[in-house]
Amino acid sequence: MSVQIIYHGHSAFTINSDGTRIVIDPFFTDNPQATRSAADVQADFILVSHGHGDHIGDTVAIAKRTGALVISNFEIVGWLSNKGLQNLHPLHIGGGNQFPFGRCKLTIAHHGSSLPDGTYGGNPGGFLLKLNNGKTIYYAGDTALTYDMKWLADDNVDVALLPIGDNFTMGPDDAIKAVKLIQPKTVIPYHYGTWPYIDTDAEAFQKHCLQETDANCVLLHTEQSFDLA
Repeated sequence: MSVQIIYHGHSAFTINSDGTRIVIDPFFTDNPQATRSAADVQADFILVSHGHGDHIGDTVAIAKRTGALVISNFEIVGWLSNKGLQNLHPLHIGGGNQFPFGRCKLTIAHHGSSLPDGTYGGNPGGFLLKLNNGKTIYYAGDTALTYDMKWLADDNVDVALLPIGDNFTMGPDDAIKAVKLIQPKTVIPYHYGTWPYIDTDAEAFQKHCLQETDANCVLLHTEQSFDLA
């Protein structure tokens, strides 16, 4: 049983869990950090945290080509249905469902969620994944620091994927506080350095995380991966 987390730049990840490919926020086209084309991305499931273009990204094109099941909130699933997708599963904040890869729960995120055409995108969220092989991964989405993260400590999170870019999401200092609340074994930061607004010193964050928390902190460059034993 194995889990591999691949970082595609900005906020996009693929989680390979025992051969199942779970793509999160597949933003490739017009992503300054991306080094691969959306046409090369393979997916069995796609998770969309909220409607902003740098997160919903290439969801429609990838889902149409691969037939992947798209999981998101109710409003985004409705919007994707109007774009011609049929393999869809709606969730909402605090709700979860069992899927072939494990359980996926939509968690609280404090952010916006309008879609690229201005349509209302419902509440933004994050994802708590309890994989069939016993590993737990938390993807925070775009969010401010919230005290609700404290409850995640009960879930024995193996890897927390957290935004650190500041300006639009929590910055490095609040992300350290998030780590202390969540108590994950490993932290992987994202949503930084893509544009000047979110140009953050990730190495400094890593140093502080290692000094101030019990978590390992792993910095991934585009298309690098982390293997979760």
